[in-house]
Amino acid sequence: MTLTVLLSGIRAPYPDQMLLQHIPTAAALIAWPLFARRFPVSNAAATCLAAFLLLHVLGARYIYSYVPYDRWTRQLFGFELTHRFGFRRNHFDRLVHFSFGALWVRPTWEVCVRYFRVPRRFAYYTAFEFVLAFSMLYELVEWGLSMVLAPQDADAYAGQQGDMWDAQKDMSFALAGATLALGILVLTRRR
Repeated sequence: MTLTVLLSGIRAPYPDQMLLQHIPTAAALIAWPLFARRFPVSNAAATCLAAFLLLHVLGARYIYSYVPYDRWTRQLFGFELTHRFGFRRNHFDRLVHFSFGALWVRPTWEVCVRYFRVPRRFAYYTAFEFVLAFSMLYELVEWGLSMVLAPQDADAYAGQQGDMWDAQKDMSFALAGATLALGILVLTRRR
């Protein structure tokens, strides 16, 4: 994963802002080995965490607002998502927030059940609430960090793209992802 972060810096389009974007990535890379030793999770849960981190690395490379998914879909499928769906902004950050909800429920549930002995049914609720609370906390930290470290780039760093309700929409996407993941987890655990 560290190699992926380093590779993301090669010819990065916005190197100054990219460093600020990688603060959460650096924190995750430092925390992962510590938590993995203390709280090992299943391969499925570890894959969820790695997939989320890879999405974040990609977003940090292009500072979220400029991830060129239109160019990629045009090359692969012959159309641009923005034109096809009438987007007015780059929605990569919304994908990452949805993915946060979808990809963090299972690892959180496993840690609650295995290591904190939370009853399974209550662990579903705990994992869901963790995702929602952390999503809100991340939005507050993102705002605070952008105002302290780079107020002139706050809109670009936070990925608002002129949307004053960006933080609320991001949290809603995390909620939607967590709801989907929780439904899948409950259904697969019942079998």
